[in-house]
Amino acid sequence: MVAVTAGDAEILRRSRHEPECFAVLFDRHYTAIHGYAARRLGAGPADDVAAETFLIAFDRRERYDASKGDARPWLYGIASNLIARHHRAEVRQYRALARSLGRDAVEGHADGVAGRIDAEAARGPLAAALGGLSRGDRDVLLLVAWAQLSLQEAAEALGIPAGTARSRLHRARRKVRAALGAPTDFGKDMD
Repeated sequence: MVAVTAGDAEILRRSRHEPECFAVLFDRHYTAIHGYAARRLGAGPADDVAAETFLIAFDRRERYDASKGDARPWLYGIASNLIARHHRAEVRQYRALARSLGRDAVEGHADGVAGRIDAEAARGPLAAALGGLSRGDRDVLLLVAWAQLSLQEAAEALGIPAGTARSRLHRARRKVRAALGAPTDFGKDMD
């Protein structure tokens, strides 16, 4: 069995001849992949997407480019492709979330209430903005924002050039800011 401290590339290399080694990679990244899929699709489909991500990764482990080292972008790329299959459901989820604005009761202490009201007020427009983005723009934005991948890692995960990812991220941020009523040049230095 491979040491838990081994890098992803080493784990994948070893798993070619010792398939049980793949369990270390699974244990290391499953929670993050599942969490990302759950944020995109909801808990039910996330179980399927996360499981299928690792089945595909296991089947394709011999084709993994060991020079990449970290397998996260590769795994997020597989997950993003699977999520694309659920695209219609994702857009419906964002639209339903946007319609649900204001339906939940707000209770608690003053600070908690204020925070929850602020979050509730932003939830509908944010969900609508996410639902209105193109799939490519939304994928880059959510890989950077929710999966905490770097722009380069998001580009790698989606199999696109870094410049394309940068353009998509900029466009997505601008549209989301506009939907939330923030100045579109806000945080320009962050793009």
